[in-house]
Amino acid sequence: MKRTEILDFIKSEFHSEPFTAKELATDQDVRWCPGCGDYSILKQVQTVIPSLNIPREKIVFVSGIGCSSRFPYYLNTYGIHSIHGRAPAIATGLKTARPDLNVWIVTGDGDALSIGGNHFIHLLRRNVDVKVLLFNNEIYGLTKGQYSPTSTPGQITKSTPMGAVDHPFNPIALSLGADASFVARTMDRDPKHQQAVLMKAGEHTGTALVEIYQNCNVYNDGAFFIYTDKETKPLETIFVEHGQPLVFGENHDKGIALKDGKPMVVNMNEESFSINDLWVHDEHDAYKAFVLSRMFDDPSVENHFPRPFGVFYSHDRPTYNDQVHEQLAHAKTMYGEGDLDALIQGNQTWTVA
Repeated sequence: MKRTEILDFIKSEFHSEPFTAKELATDQDVRWCPGCGDYSILKQVQTVIPSLNIPREKIVFVSGIGCSSRFPYYLNTYGIHSIHGRAPAIATGLKTARPDLNVWIVTGDGDALSIGGNHFIHLLRRNVDVKVLLFNNEIYGLTKGQYSPTSTPGQITKSTPMGAVDHPFNPIALSLGADASFVARTMDRDPKHQQAVLMKAGEHTGTALVEIYQNCNVYNDGAFFIYTDKETKPLETIFVEHGQPLVFGENHDKGIALKDGKPMVVNMNEESFSINDLWVHDEHDAYKAFVLSRMFDDPSVENHFPRPFGVFYSHDRPTYNDQVHEQLAHAKTMYGEGDLDALIQGNQTWTVA
């Protein structure tokens, strides 16, 4: 196919005019197990992406290996179904070479945090301008039910018949430790919250990490139902919002206060506490974000905390791709186009007899 024909094909398939969620869907059969949480995430992504007002020919979804990694097939944008754990590396190269593109990574807890762990943390610290959707179902679904880096201690799986003994990763704490500039958590069974978080991630400049609790109804069904079922959700979840106090409970009568830098659950029905005593969330405060990420480490009944959802941390700092291009522009100004052969050869040579 000639170059002009390729360009004509692209123009016929993609256009810069506004598009709808329906137009973002493809003709591919969605091949996930019936009832999988991935369906909800796909729906919310298809809803949010058109609202970002980015031409479809400028959007790319890059995935690794896993159930979640079939995502690029189901979005009428450009996409790369890459190799296990290496989506961050491929996305980094793509965004650096084509900074005009809007790049999203779709990955899972096994793909990102096991074989891809090294690529994942370096993507975050570099602050490449990409969005990362990390589907966390605490299991390996595609390979039929082995335990993953986020599986809970004692979890019975195909590869841990007597219970997992590994200490699990906390993806939010890990991302904050790697100096991610945007860190958030949402869940597959809360579409409105999911859309709000995805929109904020899409608008962020830099690496935006969104952990999504996603139910695997075949190999780890109900892992997160305590945070989504109507009976348990009010006491087990807390939705953080910038500038707002940390309130939860069925009647919004419970909250989180800080005492000597440590969180504590308080009951506002008691005379000694009011909403003015509560911790007000500041998504620009890295210290408080880390405290929030580890708030539920203590599983004891007397120190039982709800699980936080929302944007933990958001910070504007220079992106990797911008700095690379600034460096290239400076080098071109100082030294011209340069000579690649001379650079490879260097200025030291040896004659070998």
